[in-house]
Amino acid sequence: MNQQERRIYLIQELLKENEEYREMKIPETSGEQKQLLRGLMNIRMPGLAGQEFLKIQDEYLQEEIRRKGITEIDSLVPVRDGIYLWQGDITTLRCDAIVNAANSQMLGCFCPNHGCIDNAIHTFSGIQLRADCAELMEEQGHEEETGKAKITPAFNLPCKYVLHTVGPIIRGKLTEKDKRLLASCYRSCLDLAEKNYVKSIAFCCISTGEFHFPNDKAAEIAVRTVKEYRRQTQSRMEVIFNVFKDLDKEIYRKLLTAD
Repeated sequence: MNQQERRIYLIQELLKENEEYREMKIPETSGEQKQLLRGLMNIRMPGLAGQEFLKIQDEYLQEEIRRKGITEIDSLVPVRDGIYLWQGDITTLRCDAIVNAANSQMLGCFCPNHGCIDNAIHTFSGIQLRADCAELMEEQGHEEETGKAKITPAFNLPCKYVLHTVGPIIRGKLTEKDKRLLASCYRSCLDLAEKNYVKSIAFCCISTGEFHFPNDKAAEIAVRTVKEYRRQTQSRMEVIFNVFKDLDKEIYRKLLTAD
């Protein structure tokens, strides 16, 4: 199968799962097909599929990521000892673990083709990630607390693990509690990563964007918490601050190059 054949197969199988969409016509262009496939994966409820589906999905996603271009951590240059700043698509980064800014359901973003990192990570990891998260949450018996973290395999992503953390949602004025909770996200991820022998971890800009934490304040907390953790624990884990926007890159660059 080539990529188009895999894509058509996956779309057809996902459409069959939902009676409401069974008669939907598959678009002719690859761009529209990709959008439809992503949307169908986004709205799919937790649960695994047959082995044939998973095999073709895995082949498709791994090829899509390969075509986007995988960035190896070894190709990055540290800003300071053991700390990196990298601007790019976190789903294409090969390191031990990446951090997902999750919501309290911990099941990924159900909004079709949404631009959040939660959506991207679940899309390119594959349907196994939502199923795995659902098992964790069923076992826990309640929604994830803000500031905590969970770890799962990364499935089709180039990294080994995904750490999922729920950051504070800012409604109105930023409070000291919000700041403490965001710091807890970073600390919880670092602690959990150490327990799982993670040698390198990439943090996204937790709680910014959809959760409205001010970018500059969030970056200050992120950098301070990581530096304190490394100093207090003597950790040799490599830490990558992953940014997508030029604004965040400049904020982190100033923070990380300051004495």
